[in-house]
Amino acid sequence: MKRHAALLMVLAASLTGCSKDNEQNIVQTTPAADVLQVDGRWITESDGSLMVDSQPSGLSAWQGKLVTLSDASAQPAQQRQLHIIDPTSAQLLPRTEKMRLGSQVRNSCFAAYLASEPDLEALVADPLDPNIFYTVTEDATRTGALSARCQQRYKATGSTDYPTLLVRLERNEDGSVIMGRVRPLQFDLKLEVGDFPNDGIEGMALGKDNILYLGLEKDAAGAARIFAIKLHDGFWETTDFAKVYNPALKLPHFTEGSHPINALEYYTRAADEHGFLLAIARNDNELWVIDTEGEQPAKRVKMDFTAPADADMENCEATERMDNASIEGITVINDTVWMINDPWKVNYLKNIQCPVNRKRYEAMAPLLFSTPIQADWFTSQPGTSAAD
Repeated sequence: MKRHAALLMVLAASLTGCSKDNEQNIVQTTPAADVLQVDGRWITESDGSLMVDSQPSGLSAWQGKLVTLSDASAQPAQQRQLHIIDPTSAQLLPRTEKMRLGSQVRNSCFAAYLASEPDLEALVADPLDPNIFYTVTEDATRTGALSARCQQRYKATGSTDYPTLLVRLERNEDGSVIMGRVRPLQFDLKLEVGDFPNDGIEGMALGKDNILYLGLEKDAAGAARIFAIKLHDGFWETTDFAKVYNPALKLPHFTEGSHPINALEYYTRAADEHGFLLAIARNDNELWVIDTEGEQPAKRVKMDFTAPADADMENCEATERMDNASIEGITVINDTVWMINDPWKVNYLKNIQCPVNRKRYEAMAPLLFSTPIQADWFTSQPGTSAAD
């Protein structure tokens, strides 16, 4: 199979040596036997047509279903709404109207941005209230600056000029959604987040004690980071800055290259209620399993993502290994990990192999992936967290 051949080539390269420039890639490569194949299914609309150019970002479990949303690079028809997916069929429920602004958001400094094309980059369903979701914004440079008064009030972001916004979504009985509350995030300058509007928060996960974890693509040193914030009683009663803190987790360490975090999920090990974060490193096709107590090093699980094709066509197989999947959402239902990809427009056409999938890739159609949780992801294995 093509996938096996590709893996043998990688293994051969690691045995024959490499230049210093490529050393990082070889160190990061997991032996072929340890690469986990994760199969995907094309997501369809409620009428059976292909879901196109939705640019999904974030994925959350909700009432036995999966929920995602679109970032600002999606076609306008896909933006500012929750996309609810039946995991058994990878089919969407009928669409609802676009999100509206609640009174608090409408009267805030951020109304114009949130009412137009906000760059929503993660999603978490509140496990205690089925009508509440949380999302976060990333790149707001396309919308223009805040008013002079608002700029003065929110200038101390500790990161980008336009603040990162944490938004609470409220779902009504008819399925409509309101952006009901908003708070800008503030990073202490000592955290050295840096000013990267399009490399900000891309993952969120809600852990025990209402701790909301925030996955940052890269900081001033080019490293992925995880921050946290406590959603305490009264948290949403103000539009003042919400200050994040560093929970001091042990993330993988790299000496070079770009290794952003693009999705997060909180998972509790049933045996002892130990909490872990499941983080997607999109550029590496890796799942990082991170101990929320900061005791054991992160474990890196190498993955290969496949798309269904058509084995009856010439030179085609039943599934084809994707060149670039770009996973940007992850969640867990029971003992299954679910993931969704955000088609990376400059790389997605590299996936074209079998002719039957050409139009799907050209339409920037996303896929839904799933794989069983494996117990050994959560066992300590010193030395697996670093790539020096």
